[in-house]
Amino acid sequence: MLPQEIIRRKRDGGKLTGAEIRFMVEGLTSGAVGEGQVAAFAMAVLLKGMSIDERVALTLAMRDSGTVLRWDLPGPVLDKHSSGGIGDNVSLMLAPMVAACGGFVPMISGRGLGHTGGTLDKLDSIPGYRTQPDNALFEKVVREVGCAIIGQTADLAPADKRLYAIRDVTGTVESIDLITASILSKKLAAGLDGLVLDVKCGNGAFMSSLGEAQGLARSLVDVANGAGVRTRALITDMNEPLAPAAGNAAEVAVAVAFLTRAKRFPRLEEVTIELGAEMLVIGRLASTLDEARTRLTATLDTGRAAEIFGRMVAGLGGPVDFVERYQDHLPQAAHTRSFLSDRVQRVVDIDTRSLGVAVIELGGGRVLPTDQINPAVGLTDIVRIGQVVRRASPILTCHAATAEKAEEIGLKARLAIDLEDVTFEEQPPLGQMSEPERPTIIERIGPEEWT
Repeated sequence: MLPQEIIRRKRDGGKLTGAEIRFMVEGLTSGAVGEGQVAAFAMAVLLKGMSIDERVALTLAMRDSGTVLRWDLPGPVLDKHSSGGIGDNVSLMLAPMVAACGGFVPMISGRGLGHTGGTLDKLDSIPGYRTQPDNALFEKVVREVGCAIIGQTADLAPADKRLYAIRDVTGTVESIDLITASILSKKLAAGLDGLVLDVKCGNGAFMSSLGEAQGLARSLVDVANGAGVRTRALITDMNEPLAPAAGNAAEVAVAVAFLTRAKRFPRLEEVTIELGAEMLVIGRLASTLDEARTRLTATLDTGRAAEIFGRMVAGLGGPVDFVERYQDHLPQAAHTRSFLSDRVQRVVDIDTRSLGVAVIELGGGRVLPTDQINPAVGLTDIVRIGQVVRRASPILTCHAATAEKAEEIGLKARLAIDLEDVTFEEQPPLGQMSEPERPTIIERIGPEEWT
């Protein structure tokens, strides 16, 4: 086979065979296919698209470009992937909750991308936690604890790393075909029995419109199921932060408070429970979503999920008493600045993307791939849409390395939140929302036979 002939066929709208796609991926991995040819192939795919069969073949070829983990465990191997959002720390709670119900969760996660935060960056704020362990330690923690959250190792789907680097500089990142193969090749290399996808939709998501989110969700579901992994997707709302915090250490702190029931976060809990319920049903650990929800809630009420999270942290090198003393272990910013309401107001809207950008400007995300992240900076006390804020109550708090940054970036973040005055007659009872919240679960996509 000749790379140029395969590129030509796709350029002209032809359908590639599985053998042709494997040839291109193997050449991409070995270097036998040049960067210019890979770039031309990616552009042809972007412009002409791929059928579902082609997407499945590309995903499997990329999965098989490196090690594919094989498990022999007394329960199903399950995972979840999020398309990225602000205050989205769901993985930190979901993995131990599912493990507490009998699942095994070898979660391969990523770093921050664009304006969204990354699970690995959050975990890096825990002293000693190894986000890049060798496969032996990864497998040991999964087997003994039930879950482990780590980053992509060099031998898992290496074709994806090279292809993504080329896509990043050739204007082909937006291809749904290539996005699908990139996400799923890493997930399927973990040897999964089942997968649930959280596709975000709204002004804080990469897919801002419902149509875009539906297109990505359906592609991921169809390809994963076509590759033999039971998969469903939820489209969830990202028109406001999911947690009341955005920033690495701040989101870990929220996760521990969530797991220990020290605080309740309704939207965050709903998304976490619903994703977990789908995972339990797909893994045949529950027969209905209602049964699954009950079991997951029990893992929080009994403290079992918090215990497993603590064991995972310790197993991957973190403090053995992290859950009990997380506030002592997590880094603290040198300066904080709270922005308070000067009268009674209702939160009308939030420019969620701007909050993510603010975290990056504070140093909690990267401008260049080589940038070092400051895990202590970020935003906390973020209000919710529909919330009535009393006089002298926080709208948000900014945590920064300098007082100037706390003031400057904090003010930018504050201005991303729109409020309106509320009369005395319009004020709801303390602690209640002023109006019904928008749904957090917008749509479920995938085969129905598991529910």
